[in-house]
Amino acid sequence: MVSPIDPTSSAFLLAENRNMPMHVGGLQLFKKPEGAGRDYVRQMYEEMRDVEEMAPLFLKHPHRSVKTGGQLVWQPDLEFDIEHHVRHSALPKPGRVRELLDLCSRLHSTRLAWERPLWEAHLIEGLRDGRVAMYTKTHHALVDGISAMRLLASVLSTDPDKRGMPAPWGAQPNARRSRELDKAEASLAGVPISALRSAMGITADAAGMPGALVKTITKGLRNETSSLSLHAPRTMFNQSITGSRRFAAQDWPIERLRAIGKATGTTINDVVMAMCSGAIRQYLLELDALPDAPLVAMVPVGLNAKQSQVASSEGGNAVGAVMVQLATDLDDPARRLSAIHRSMKDGKEALSSMTPMQILAMSAIGQAPAILTPLLRMQGIVRPPYNLIISNVPGPRSTHYWNGAQLMGTYPLSIPINGMALNITCTSYDGNMAFGLTGCRRTVPHLQRLLTHLDTEVTALEKAAGI
Repeated sequence: MVSPIDPTSSAFLLAENRNMPMHVGGLQLFKKPEGAGRDYVRQMYEEMRDVEEMAPLFLKHPHRSVKTGGQLVWQPDLEFDIEHHVRHSALPKPGRVRELLDLCSRLHSTRLAWERPLWEAHLIEGLRDGRVAMYTKTHHALVDGISAMRLLASVLSTDPDKRGMPAPWGAQPNARRSRELDKAEASLAGVPISALRSAMGITADAAGMPGALVKTITKGLRNETSSLSLHAPRTMFNQSITGSRRFAAQDWPIERLRAIGKATGTTINDVVMAMCSGAIRQYLLELDALPDAPLVAMVPVGLNAKQSQVASSEGGNAVGAVMVQLATDLDDPARRLSAIHRSMKDGKEALSSMTPMQILAMSAIGQAPAILTPLLRMQGIVRPPYNLIISNVPGPRSTHYWNGAQLMGTYPLSIPINGMALNITCTSYDGNMAFGLTGCRRTVPHLQRLLTHLDTEVTALEKAAGI
């Protein structure tokens, strides 16, 4: 069945080019169950490949022609080939994590072809410690990163003895699975259009934002805000990129981050931001590329409508984006953490004074320059609204399994764009906070050094907190 593609998804498709693939990815590491034979990975691959019925989400691909009036539509792939999408790979010796990350970097660099459904999954063996890896990528026009992770989680279980569990792309009657598929289908449709309309004052709800809007924009022009950034220094990250990617990943115990937050009166998210700030500061210092002004990060946040007093008749969650000054101009870890905490608090307070529609509108105002600048090829002309994106996505708190294989870790890969060469996405799982760093291989050299700096910064923050 042919269906129109919503404006948001169309924007992701049309903004894509050879240097800027627009897909999100994920890397999962599994431990084989006890007694697994030599052909276990082959069996695991066949279980993922031999799906009885595919979920419709994974069968559609974009198309436009004279018959569609030049408009982009989704249409089903009538010649769907599961073996093109689900692949079995092996690492070269010595099979270290380094070889795995190199492979994921290369896989993440290539565009997904429009003539097929926009996703791939690679089951990877050959790690010398015996673990099995799975790298997946899905176009941002199909699902967003959060939806992709939820789809994976929907086929996992906390029961190590449970078998017969489907692949993430398989259709099934399970109610939880159906809900996640429905959410994924609707995750992108329509939201930014309504948000941009409200930002322009077209809806009555948006017209009620004068106080918060004027205050926020005034602070943005002064470079004081953390809810809307109209001012960010130029850095080496804010330039044109190539299509080649570098991916680096590592995790740290959440308990370490929680202890820092408890000792300093800050949140785990503040500590994550401070880790990133200190690591980026040291990285840029090594390259003699640290600007005098503090870098600005765009940080997606979730606000509980009732707790944050967001004016909503239905309560629930409101999601927005705050612009956080990373205090990279300060050399003291404690002062950086304190400044980031104030910046995050200021941004959340600004959002909490708005209705959900106003939050979407404010996020749209902040996002528009980042989306339109690469789309209109204006990078280098328009000053960047922020220097990088740092996301923190909560994941399962307990140990999960897929047909007896224990999920040991999950690491997100995201989308660098022209004018924004580095993206840091974090996700929590089973007591650890996993950092996934995705950057342009040429624009962000020696990306893996950021992992060392992140580790150094955790220790520095612990010392500053007196732990």
